Amino acid sequence: MDHSNHSSMIHRSAASSPAGDKEKMAYSDIDLDRPVRGIETSPETSLRRGLKARHITMIALGGALGTGLIIGTGKALAQAGPGSIFISYSIVGFVVYLVMAALGEMAAWLPMSAGFTGYASRFCDPSLGFALGWTYWLKYIIVTPNQLTAAALVIQFWLPRDRVNPGVWITIFLVAILTINYFGIRFFGEFEFWLSSFKVVVIVGVIFLALIIAAGGADHDPKGFRYWNDPGAFAPYISTGSWGEFLGFWSTMVTATFAYLGTELVGVTVGEAQNPRKTIPRAIKLTFYRIVFFYVISILLIGMCVPYNSEELAFANNSSGNANASPFVVAIKLAKIPVLDHILNACILLFVFSAANSDLYIASRTLYGLSSDGAAPSIFRRTNSNGVPLYSLFTSAAVALLSFLNVSDDSKAVFTYFVNMTTIFGLLTWISILVTHIWFVRARRAQNIENEIMPYTAPFGIWGSYGALFMCCLIALTKNYDVFVGDWNKKYPTFITGYLGIPIYLVLILGHKLWTKSKGVRPHECDFYTGKDIIDREEEEFLAAKAAERAARPQELKGLSWFYRRYVSWLF
Repeated sequence: MDHSNHSSMIHRSAASSPAGDKEKMAYSDIDLDRPVRGIETSPETSLRRGLKARHITMIALGGALGTGLIIGTGKALAQAGPGSIFISYSIVGFVVYLVMAALGEMAAWLPMSAGFTGYASRFCDPSLGFALGWTYWLKYIIVTPNQLTAAALVIQFWLPRDRVNPGVWITIFLVAILTINYFGIRFFGEFEFWLSSFKVVVIVGVIFLALIIAAGGADHDPKGFRYWNDPGAFAPYISTGSWGEFLGFWSTMVTATFAYLGTELVGVTVGEAQNPRKTIPRAIKLTFYRIVFFYVISILLIGMCVPYNSEELAFANNSSGNANASPFVVAIKLAKIPVLDHILNACILLFVFSAANSDLYIASRTLYGLSSDGAAPSIFRRTNSNGVPLYSLFTSAAVALLSFLNVSDDSKAVFTYFVNMTTIFGLLTWISILVTHIWFVRARRAQNIENEIMPYTAPFGIWGSYGALFMCCLIALTKNYDVFVGDWNKKYPTFITGYLGIPIYLVLILGHKLWTKSKGVRPHECDFYTGKDIIDREEEEFLAAKAAERAARPQELKGLSWFYRRYVSWLF
């Protein structure tokens, strides 16, 4: 099949247009200078490709390394035991890798400004793209103020609430992240690279510290797997016996999911990545090794250092979101190591700040992607001279003012309910990406696009996406199963906020379908080529420029570059 000839005249069906246009549109080589939905080329609306390979890989890692790992694992450990969290984090980690691989296959073929919103609209169903984009934006305009609030809580470790109002810290951090995002993608990428590198150093340090404590290096008491035998690897939850242990294990699947949320943000960066067909797949391949190293190993070690029935761990779970709530700090206290809890609290503060910074970036680029895909007002895709979508940025930042709800004790409960929605929105995002990938592969097969001509293919193919889709749906439907046990009058708000995302998602899909009369994309009509020549041209120009740069580089620097790529880049 001659794909170059195929790309010279493409017919795109109305089904692949989010507006649900009735007419078919033809694109020729000359037409490629016209606007292509989801791919911005105009100086007034285009982003700048300022993210290098190292930026992409570190942003992908930094998006997932946060308070979910450092703090959130404490409650899961106390509730279910070390064996449960080790298994749940391993299972969800593998699901995350399958989601990332599915996203990487589509992003490497056609890196669109609209991100995975554009892939859902173009390869599966425009109504799915509409719902995916808006639920993803909702998730991040909730998460951003939550991170700002978490930063204020972390500072209360040193300065109590009655001495300094948390609104002061929220204001400082909000202005800081808005400024960083305003200065453009190069500045943001460099800043986030170093912050994420610091995260890596901290996590590596925490892993070695936990290993030393488990081996008895701190208190001369080698623990090994002692706590897996007494009190045990699995703690019963709600019920007793094996059934109670299983319920405990399943309750940690939600904790694990929350910890991994944000890994998929690499799909938002494709519009600003240099040579995305190489950098995006590379970031995704490295995700697997990083998940194993940073998550699975640290979870295994913390289960060796802290028994699930520890009084200190129970106290930690009643603390606010500062270092007192971290199971790693509990391990430090049990090993009687001084000062380190203050150091770890300072690290957690930087973790939260980095998360808030990248969350605002994702929120602004998601709203930009929705506009680029025709699913939001066109003003949101307008960019300044630095390629920053200012209207999207300031609108997303304005919603972050919700964080000031936490200044008042009375409004804290309301905000907690908002935060409870983020996990279901995250799961719906993964589900949408997997469904889109399944449609993408089916369409590839229908149009005889073989794996050999793909820049990157998901290692487990369509069956990996089917398996991950099943797990995501199962977790989404059972994530708050414990609300059905106990006093319903106290738990019904948790039930509502825990599942409200599902009807919102379905209403967005059905409402868009009824309004636009759009239809799903049929495999033989799926448009793989419109706009691809634009990306091909950008790639050729970039590779030519890099070849010239390498030719002019001194031999010693070439050796250092090879050493970094070969031995260090998987970690940093």
